Amino acid sequence: MNAAIVTVGDELLVGDTENTNATWLCARLADRGVPVRRVTVVPDEVAEIARVVNEHHAEYDAVIVTGGLGPTHDDVTMEAVAAAFGREVVPNEEAAAWLAERGYSADDLTAETTHLPADCRPLSNEAGVAPGAVVESVYVLPGVPAEMKSMFEAIADEFEGTPTHTVTVDVAEPESALLDRFTDLQERFDVTVGSYPGERVTVKITASDLDEAERAAGWLRSRSELEPSDRN
Repeated sequence: MNAAIVTVGDELLVGDTENTNATWLCARLADRGVPVRRVTVVPDEVAEIARVVNEHHAEYDAVIVTGGLGPTHDDVTMEAVAAAFGREVVPNEEAAAWLAERGYSADDLTAETTHLPADCRPLSNEAGVAPGAVVESVYVLPGVPAEMKSMFEAIADEFEGTPTHTVTVDVAEPESALLDRFTDLQERFDVTVGSYPGERVTVKITASDLDEAERAAGWLRSRSELEPSDRN
């Protein structure tokens, strides 16, 4: 299984809000062995959201969309996701009943609060009011971080992949000096290698088998000038 993440909001594109939702979701999906193949930020525009959702739905096993849920003028995500599937946005009785159980009557809420794509599966919002929805393999979650996290945890078991294991090695050499060793690593071991330069080069070795990752890390350590913290 793989996934794509779509975060919605003009405030993200102008830098007013940091995109912590995408970072958190990427980490949680990685924990479950689900690689995220794409993170896309889109404005509060129906046509643009619908286009991206449609493209990602065709390319990836699951798409998670966050942001733009609610009754205000710029909350257009549900309309856009419905449009991506050629559906209408209609009152959802299950979502209305769930809110009624929590003490919200129709008079308390803007009518559009419980309007969701036709034939979707509604997702309850235990940390807020605006419900989410699942349309085929597209999951629509709130943009408020606490609400998004709560809703994702309720459906986390629907995201399953192959867990991976990562071992890091801090090398006190220039990244350019390590290129041949990176090639050798991937030829000798069933691993992927990432390198992140800074005051030192942190080499991230990832494999589906922990022992394989450890063997590759040991091979690199034995052939590299290490940071003091890695000399053990």
